[in-house]
Amino acid sequence: MPRPTAAQLAYGSATVVVSTIAMLLLSQTSTGLGVAVISAAALALGLLVALTVPIPRRRGRHAARTGSAETAGATTATAAREGATGAAPAPESRPAAAEHPVHH
Repeated sequence: MPRPTAAQLAYGSATVVVSTIAMLLLSQTSTGLGVAVISAAALALGLLVALTVPIPRRRGRHAARTGSAETAGATTATAAREGATGAAPAPESRPAAAEHPVHH
């Protein structure tokens, strides 16, 4: 199971604290059972919020590049041509395997 991020911990903790205080104030309960039920509900809500915070995804930059001498020569010629015209380089086409994140 992956470790929670700082954002997940912060959102989950803030949700537990704020929802516990709000529910205790709104319900005006003073019994131990009422406080326990509200605390459990706030904890469940905080857990739900922490798990639904979007996790940033890493993009793999370690894509394996395979090519022949012809491809290398064509790349050099393309770079020289772009340098002479001053045009921005065109985006490279990458195989579908390069789109998947690299897991370490």
